Amino acid sequence: MQIDLEKEKKEIDEAFKGLMKSATYSKKDAATKKRIKKAFEVAYDAHKDIRRKSGEPYIYHPIAVARICAEEIGLGATSIICALLHDTVEDTELTIEDVRNLFGDKEAQIIEGLTKISGVVDATVSLQAENFKKILLTLAEDVRVILIKLADRLHNMRTIGSMRRDKQLKIASETLFLYAPLAHRLGLHSIKSELEDLSLKCQEPEMFHEIESKLKKSQEVRTRFINHFSLPIRKTLEEKGFEFEMKGRPKSIYSIWNKMNKKGIPFEEVYDLFAVRIIIDSKPENEKSDCWQVYSIVTDFYQPNIERLRDWISAPKANGYESLHTTVMSPTGKWVEVQIRTKRMDEIAEMGFAAHWKYKEGSVESQYDKWIKQIRELIENNDANALDLVDDFKLDLFSDEIYVYTPEGEMKNLPIGASALDFAFAVHSEIGAHCIGAKVNNKLVPLSIALKSGDQVEILTSKNQKPKEDWLNFVKTHRAKSKIKSSLKEEKRELAIIGKAMLEKEFKRLDISHQNISLKELKKHFKAPSSLDLYFKIATEEIKLNQLRDFEVKHGSLRFKRTIPNRLKNYFERKKAPKTEKKEEILVIGDNMEKLDYSLANCCNPIPGDEVFGFITVAEGIKIHKVSCPNAVQLMSNYAYRVIKARWIEKDKMDFLTGLKIIGIDNVGIVNNITQVVSNELHVNMRSIKFESYDGIFEGTIMVFVQNTLHLENLIKNLKKVEGVTKIERIDN
Repeated sequence: MQIDLEKEKKEIDEAFKGLMKSATYSKKDAATKKRIKKAFEVAYDAHKDIRRKSGEPYIYHPIAVARICAEEIGLGATSIICALLHDTVEDTELTIEDVRNLFGDKEAQIIEGLTKISGVVDATVSLQAENFKKILLTLAEDVRVILIKLADRLHNMRTIGSMRRDKQLKIASETLFLYAPLAHRLGLHSIKSELEDLSLKCQEPEMFHEIESKLKKSQEVRTRFINHFSLPIRKTLEEKGFEFEMKGRPKSIYSIWNKMNKKGIPFEEVYDLFAVRIIIDSKPENEKSDCWQVYSIVTDFYQPNIERLRDWISAPKANGYESLHTTVMSPTGKWVEVQIRTKRMDEIAEMGFAAHWKYKEGSVESQYDKWIKQIRELIENNDANALDLVDDFKLDLFSDEIYVYTPEGEMKNLPIGASALDFAFAVHSEIGAHCIGAKVNNKLVPLSIALKSGDQVEILTSKNQKPKEDWLNFVKTHRAKSKIKSSLKEEKRELAIIGKAMLEKEFKRLDISHQNISLKELKKHFKAPSSLDLYFKIATEEIKLNQLRDFEVKHGSLRFKRTIPNRLKNYFERKKAPKTEKKEEILVIGDNMEKLDYSLANCCNPIPGDEVFGFITVAEGIKIHKVSCPNAVQLMSNYAYRVIKARWIEKDKMDFLTGLKIIGIDNVGIVNNITQVVSNELHVNMRSIKFESYDGIFEGTIMVFVQNTLHLENLIKNLKKVEGVTKIERIDN
């Protein structure tokens, strides 16, 4: 196809003009405009020969990322310049030094933070996890790195349709696993919701479109309901002289899907599809009292549910979110969530971090400042595996919060489920490390006890106390986990030094020259992953030194002696090892679509017809998972390099185990009717059947062997015809 380069250049120039118009938070002076124009020209020149998967010129991507930064996050000129240049160092001849010379140190530092990891990476570690660790390191210096990275990810998700299906799934999984929680933690509510929705659209397209369609169909009914509900509140607010905006806020498709999944309910049973938001124009000194006055007006008309009152004005969330939430009973008998906030609070809720800086007063330390200070503390001297860092850090990203107090009345924010030990580490790492007990509301409690909002906690310490490994079983915060792991590693290193000295002493006694020999066989025999683990096991006497008599030095390596007893032992161990039966080849796997051996994952029990992927395990070969498997997001985001393509090639005679949950009215003979449909009509083999009845309702589980999803759908269709059956759903395990 012939490309009209002149027309294309005009369209690119128009896109850049659109970016400049949207940069409302940037300075408008000539020098700033000139710098942004220069960044555009450098990026255009660097990317001029590159096109995206969709076929459009690559420069559209940096322009779009810069526009998201300017329009949707509210960032200024420096961020726009960096967004335009964010892929130049990674994908073109431009270097960090070139950026520094052209634009300055700050821009070079941000671009360096945005440039992905290059060069050789340890094959056992997730590239994405390493990338995330690097982002965290830069985030402690300049938060704009992660804001631009989020804008980059958002545009990639908006244009993901042109990518291969397996790539789409990996990117969507990373987005759900890392980027959506980060957007949430930075207060970027609309970006977080869109990232989640786009990920769901990619992973579960049918479910996404079904919910989207049902939301559109019920929109008119919702609008009428909101107008009727809002009318008396609007009238009173106007009489009281409030300047306000009142609107219905629909729940995101992802959060509706999440609720349906967690509660096992259909769309029709999700009642909180929207919330009513009241945004008032209020002076800073009157914000709190004005919001409570509006709350009073709302509850004059509608009965509130006291248990659902959330006051995030008196105690804002860690991401800076401030709002007053209440749930009230409407005249139609439906619960409705009402959110009350000021214009300032609404801007911070929608645009997060950038809006926070706009409203920051004096030198008051905000929630953001505290969070970034916390990140700085966590990654200082942190030699943890990148995956551990991501997993632990992620715990702090999405958790709802509780508010607990020191004996002096100082408030600490902790995630829900945090223990007294988490509180100890939140006060100070040394207090956590030497903690022996805690008093909650003046009562002595175990360290593992989960705290509740409003608890007052006193920590008891001893200088002889050291962190213990079992502490990791109940602490929730990244700070506590990181400090405990660091302390345990240090203790392990110290013991390993002693173990190494003990081993060398034993070598000397056995007259084995140990200076230049390999310990590979020794580590393999004693199942020690590393030399450090081997020395540690010796120091703790898990490995007895007298066992070294069974080894000898051969060709520079320490090997098991080939004595007759040892040979017999090895022979019988090999004989005992179970022979693996080769499975029937019905899947094609990998880029070349080869027929390989595999096993089906127990966590989701896929059957032919399901959309699946392969995962290369360390010890069990290729495991096949459903794309909708509960573990899919974590596997694809953390171990993308071990995920391979897989798909069913044809209908096969082999049967697969799956389960059905059946609910209905307990009529006489209903169980017999169900089993007849399964056994007689469709010739499906049953593995097990279990039914329970209570108060006229029955609930049953049938485990059956089917050939594929079509076979299963036919079975479900026929079972639904049985009188009394009201609901059937597939269960995976």
